[in-house]
Amino acid sequence: MTLAIFDLDNTLIGGDSDNLWGQFLCEQRLVETSDYAQRNAQFYADYQAGQLDIDAYLRFALSALKGRSREQLDAWHLAFMGSKITPIILPKAMSLIDKHRQRGHELLIITATNRFITEPIAYSMGIENLIASEGEIVDGVYSGEPSGIPSYHTGKVSRLYEWLEGREASLDGAWFYSDSHNDLPLLELIDNPVAVDPDAVLQARAVELGWPVITLR
Repeated sequence: MTLAIFDLDNTLIGGDSDNLWGQFLCEQRLVETSDYAQRNAQFYADYQAGQLDIDAYLRFALSALKGRSREQLDAWHLAFMGSKITPIILPKAMSLIDKHRQRGHELLIITATNRFITEPIAYSMGIENLIASEGEIVDGVYSGEPSGIPSYHTGKVSRLYEWLEGREASLDGAWFYSDSHNDLPLLELIDNPVAVDPDAVLQARAVELGWPVITLR
């Protein structure tokens, strides 16, 4: 079965869910706001520059989940979806997803953002398959530590190959949509790479290689 793979942040939604989650935590005063806001902004700048320390970032992002009950976290996420995510889900992205669904393609979101943040977003888009960075869960609560290979940069390639093991789907004829130069390792592997509202580095690479460049805004 042909895969249609989508990055999430700034591709299917008009913003970065990881960064917005940090903003939400600060606005709701669920974390120590001044230091957290500054670090959140710096990590996002590092990501945009292609210089993100993904392990350090995941520990930072997961720290707010550490030791919290699932009920509390679900309540936070419900409010987060309503205030930050639902307003930036792109109608053209939903139309693109539906076109692939109508063609019988298997849909998959692959994102560096952690599963806690992204799984409800993928579910709201009707996409069951999700590869995301994972947080360690011990006795039903987050420990604050990452788990496994983060699905970031070359890690997206490793995690995708792991996900494909034992499945009928393959990368033959696959599509991958992304906005970020951080996804070049996977984009360059896929038969049908598409740059979506790309950053400057990805824009230049897409033009060089003759990839389609589209906007979903």
